[in-house]
Amino acid sequence: MEVTEVRIKLMDDNDDRLQAFCSITLDGEFVVRDLKVIEGLKGPFIAMPSRKLMIKCPSCSWKNEVRARHCNGCGQRVAADNSGQTRSRLFADIAHPINAACREKIQAAVITALDAERERSRQPGYICTYDDLEDVYAQNPST
Repeated sequence: MEVTEVRIKLMDDNDDRLQAFCSITLDGEFVVRDLKVIEGLKGPFIAMPSRKLMIKCPSCSWKNEVRARHCNGCGQRVAADNSGQTRSRLFADIAHPINAACREKIQAAVITALDAERERSRQPGYICTYDDLEDVYAQNPST
């Protein structure tokens, strides 16, 4: 597997830990969107796209956040998370690498592209191409 394209969208607030969003293309055939570049204690790391975990209310079946105490639909008390963990998982990855070597390959490609995008952003007339879908439609008109 090769990371054949990385698109970066830099965040405006440099004081925030979230540095950028990105999308990667694998082998020129498969795109993964909404990866996050987060500034960690040991440098930037890549967070995979994820979704918030929800639980259903036993009374009305309304979906509520995992840590909710009461249902947003009917107001009934929702059972506490009995997972036994002190910090329950709030999010689950939608897509993620299977092994460390794959994660390192993706992270290296994204960090290289991030550095290049930051350099381009300092140039006059800089335009972010993260959301530029015209290239995608030109390559595949049936989309």
